Amino acid sequence: MIGKLTGKLDSQFDGGCIFDVNGVGYLVACSARTLAALPAPPGIGSLLIETVVREDAILLYGFADATERDWYRTLTGIQGVGPKVALGLLSTLSPADLARALIAGDKGAINRAPGVGPKLAARLVAELRDKVGALPTGPGLSAGTVTIAAQLPPADRAQADAISALTNLGWKRPEAAGAVQRVAEKLGEGAGLESLIREALKELAPR
Repeated sequence: MIGKLTGKLDSQFDGGCIFDVNGVGYLVACSARTLAALPAPPGIGSLLIETVVREDAILLYGFADATERDWYRTLTGIQGVGPKVALGLLSTLSPADLARALIAGDKGAINRAPGVGPKLAARLVAELRDKVGALPTGPGLSAGTVTIAAQLPPADRAQADAISALTNLGWKRPEAAGAVQRVAEKLGEGAGLESLIREALKELAPR
């Protein structure tokens, strides 16, 4: 199995590239986001590789970073999501944007990806919404943040975890904290983490 390629970018095309490693040209399918991160031919670069072996072909799928690769692995574990659809999703939405859409139940955003219809978008939300917290979207939470949150009372801990999740998705801490506080006041004392994050995402969404 091939796990990584480092070499010269020979050429790019819609949906992939040819990677020249010591004179051997590897045909690699990639998302638009990964293609944009590669140097212009004949620049030197690296790709993390997922190898798919079929009876009639050996297919290579390339990723600019481990975050996108991990999302690809998760997406292709969902019924109805093959490699092409997974790359389409990752071309349409960054991992952070995809995480936001899943948490918020925004099927419309997910439905914009090629090959994703309303039924598949609903399945992705249903099966992945509760798993988003375990998936990378960028810089991880610091151990100190997790420790402090664990020592808080349940209601405060849910708010702290919600703020951490939102900052992990790319928002600045002050705006994330403000949104979570407003939502917590609106939902009441028993609001759970999922509800806080979902409603805070609506608060933070561009109007």
